Amino acid sequence: MINFLNLEYFLAASEELNFTKAAKQLYISQQSLSTHISNLEKEFGVTLFNRSTPLTLTYAGRVLQKRARQMLQLREETYHEIADIKDFTKGQLNIGMSHTRGRRLLPEILPVYQERFPGIDLHLKEGNSTELDADLLHGDVDLIIGMLPFRVEDVETVPLCEEEILLVVPDAVLERTYGLLAQERKKQLSCHAALSLVQECPFLLVKPGNRVRTLSDEMFTEAQISPKVILETENIETVLALSLKGMGVTFYPKMLISGHEPIQPQGANFCGSGFYHLDSPTARGILGIGYHKGHYMSQATKEFIQIAKEHVGTIHAG
Repeated sequence: MINFLNLEYFLAASEELNFTKAAKQLYISQQSLSTHISNLEKEFGVTLFNRSTPLTLTYAGRVLQKRARQMLQLREETYHEIADIKDFTKGQLNIGMSHTRGRRLLPEILPVYQERFPGIDLHLKEGNSTELDADLLHGDVDLIIGMLPFRVEDVETVPLCEEEILLVVPDAVLERTYGLLAQERKKQLSCHAALSLVQECPFLLVKPGNRVRTLSDEMFTEAQISPKVILETENIETVLALSLKGMGVTFYPKMLISGHEPIQPQGANFCGSGFYHLDSPTARGILGIGYHKGHYMSQATKEFIQIAKEHVGTIHAG
């Protein structure tokens, strides 16, 4: 009979490909780790590692690595399902989303959720869109929140509300770039915010992997523009702050603006603060929840989705 502990230790070693690092990660001795792996090799009658430098997996090791992930995931889902059947007094929910959206959405959702289900342990995994998609695929989170579509296979989605990416063009950037033509360019942006109107301006962008960056790149391609990018960063709040100081043009989700009281948009076109509605349909999309349709959905996940549907529309309208 397969020992799950042996599988867990083997999987850690197969991912690190270094027994010393894997043992440290597992808080066991290297000798203990070697014993667990030797037990597996004896059970299957195969060699799982090429014990050379660097350490590599044999073909049998690669096959077992894939199966070990599946078996451990199935074990985890089984425990969750049985616990749900028994009662809904204890459980765990792992949520994945960007830290920026978390700042806007979670204070409205999680207090309600915790009040209704105090026995559920909440865990938040923050990262960019690419990282969160991978976390969902590998079962590290139960659900993710972001702009659709999610770039991962076998994901069911639950739409929450409309979302829009705005163009941020401070007056100082227009004046520095276009001089006496700045006011005319600002009027044009208010009526028809096309990227071609600011293609000579410097741009500040979040790094690739972020959903806003993906949409920005798509809009640049649509407009056949190669932007002058002077800075890239992981943090969308950083690019916004630098943009508003007159350093360059950037993109920012409309939903998140209300978290910045000093820069509340004025008027339908947001021109008082340099926020403009882009003409491109790519700038408009849907914010939603994604969960892996091949994994068991716990009651904790179902209840979170329901509460999010009840409250996110209100947040967006506000």
